[in-house]
Amino acid sequence: MNLVYADEHGNVFDHPEFIGLGRSGDMIVEIMEEELIPLPNGATLVSLPFTKPVGLNPSNGQMQAMPDGAHAVGALLPQGFTRLCLPGYVKADKNEKLPLFGYTAVVWKDGQFFVTAEQCDDPERWDPLNCDRDELGIQVDRILNKYPENRLYKHLSNCALGYECLTSSNTFLGRWEGAVPVSYSCNAGCFGCISEQPDDSGFVAPQTRMNFKPTVDEVVEVMLEHLRTPDAIISFGQGCEGEPSTQARIIVEAMNRVRSQTSNGYININTNAGLTDFMRAIVDAGLDLMRVSTISALDEHYNAYYKPRGYTLQNVEKSLKYATDKGVYTSINYLIFPGVTDREEEIEAMIGFAKRTGLKLIQMRNLNIDPESYLSIIPKAQGEIYGMKQMLEIFREELPDVVIGSYTHIPPAVLRR
Repeated sequence: MNLVYADEHGNVFDHPEFIGLGRSGDMIVEIMEEELIPLPNGATLVSLPFTKPVGLNPSNGQMQAMPDGAHAVGALLPQGFTRLCLPGYVKADKNEKLPLFGYTAVVWKDGQFFVTAEQCDDPERWDPLNCDRDELGIQVDRILNKYPENRLYKHLSNCALGYECLTSSNTFLGRWEGAVPVSYSCNAGCFGCISEQPDDSGFVAPQTRMNFKPTVDEVVEVMLEHLRTPDAIISFGQGCEGEPSTQARIIVEAMNRVRSQTSNGYININTNAGLTDFMRAIVDAGLDLMRVSTISALDEHYNAYYKPRGYTLQNVEKSLKYATDKGVYTSINYLIFPGVTDREEEIEAMIGFAKRTGLKLIQMRNLNIDPESYLSIIPKAQGEIYGMKQMLEIFREELPDVVIGSYTHIPPAVLRR
């Protein structure tokens, strides 16, 4: 498996004299054959700025960084695929930070690109190639003309056309999971927030957060327009907003009005679930699905990343347990990182968390972050590091009733309320 690198112009090459390597946390590691799959449809190869690729020189058995002018290459995977290793690299300038994406190791083998990943879900619905950009433009114009005063649709049109957000695109295409953002504020200061970063963070947020408070009428219009089929999902809590439960009053009233007019589809919330009282009100209004974002079931790690304001991980657990007990199909949006998520103590804590809350689904989501920055703020490993592939096997064995996936699912027929 040959090392893959990019030149200063972004052209990608393989180096037949070096074996490609990966990273687990801050360690350069060899890649196992069983960790490789062909580069999936919808994946993107990117050059990692400020880096030098590291390969294994088989002539002397030494790991070696390539000279200046060569950059490491990573793959950005579509939903449905869980990364097992980061690209093997060292930074040419340790003060520089990589853009906020989830980079996966890439090698060249048997005449094609391979990545260190495992397919954990069906990627069909979230393959960017299945979003017809011409049709999307037509449908954006149609919806904007139909609802000319609705600020949410104007906001989402930029997400769909500018950022090529698939959830926003679905909102205009009238399919699958659609978006209804509601909040411009947040009760957490996430280290890797993709919509808002402090001026001194050194990161550039790849998305722009919404800057207005929608009316209940605007929210109801988006929800009713999307909930036209039995399997449609409309979701509060998007990457372009803060914490949706901070607008619980709007959500509860909108849900009540929508459910008085249609029983179609599923209402979902993507949330940090820290505001337990607000979450209970939303659940009681008839919530169908809840996806809670977390990076760890250990307080020190969780707090270092989320920087919660006025809530704790215990509040998150209470919210999940309450929702599960009320019949909501609960899941976590598990932000995973090779060399961290697969630590012994992290695995044990997450298994306990899943059992206590009655989780139905774990969505494995590749953390978008500069690796060195992330590793500098979280606790050091306390036990063995098992590797991501073995971690997935442990979860499947210890949590046989929990689905291991990648994105929001509707409940199995036997669990539907």
